[in-house]
Amino acid sequence: MNGGYLSVNNLNFEYPDGYKALENVNLNLSKGERLAVLGPNGAGKTTLILHLNGIHGELKGEIKLNDISYSEENISKIRKSVGLVFQDPDDQLFMPTVLEDVMFGPKNFGFSEKQVEENSIEALKQVKMLDFIDKPPHHLSFGQKRKVAIASVLASEPELLVLDEPSSNLDPASRRELIDILKNLDVSIILVTHDLPMALEICSRSVILNNGKITANDNTYKILKNEKIMSENRLELPFGFALHHLED
Repeated sequence: MNGGYLSVNNLNFEYPDGYKALENVNLNLSKGERLAVLGPNGAGKTTLILHLNGIHGELKGEIKLNDISYSEENISKIRKSVGLVFQDPDDQLFMPTVLEDVMFGPKNFGFSEKQVEENSIEALKQVKMLDFIDKPPHHLSFGQKRKVAIASVLASEPELLVLDEPSSNLDPASRRELIDILKNLDVSIILVTHDLPMALEICSRSVILNNGKITANDNTYKILKNEKIMSENRLELPFGFALHHLED
C-alpha cells in the first residue's frame, strides 16, 4: 500500500529468538487522520509503534513519513516528527519538576530557549496541567502523570502522536478527560488500545493486528459491529455497550 502521509510497506520484524512479531505489514495514514490499532495481547502492536519511532533500528521493509524514508541519517528528524507516548508514564518522566520534564524534549531537539518555554507552557495548557508546573512528577496521580507524559511529547511539535494503551489504569473521570484532550488536539494520531469504545470515539478508522499480520482495515464502527471479525481476533466490547444507537 503506497501513498499517504505515513506509509508502511511490507514491514517484517523477528526477535532474536526467532519469534515473528510482524509479517508483511502494510499501512498508511493521511495527514490529520486518527487511526486505532486493535488486537489481542502479543499481536505485535507495541512492536509496530516502536518501529514508527525508529527504536527497533534496521528495517526489513519500508516506512516513510512525509516522503522521508526511515534511515540512519533521517532518524533524529523522524523522532522529532513522531511523538511516542509509552504505556507507563514513569518510563517518560524523570526530571525534578513537571515543567522540566516537558521542556526536556524540545531542549534536546534544539529549539531556542524561548521556544522551549513557550511550547512547554502551551503543551501543559493543552492537557490541562498548567497548575502543576512546579510539582515533582512522582507526587502526581497516575492520570496526571499520563497527561504530563503527553505534554512532554507535544512540546516538541510532533506531526504524528502515537499512544500505547493511553487509557490503561485510569479511573472513569480521568479516562473521559483524556478522550476529550485527544479529540481536541490538532495532530495526526495512532492509538494502540484495548479500549474499544475509546477507539470508536476518537478514531474513524481502525486496523486489527493479530499474530503480526493486519487482519482488518476499515471504519471503526463497521469493525466493532462485525461479530465474525471480532470473534476471530479475540476482541470483545464491554458488557452493556450498545452499538445500535450509533449511525453507520
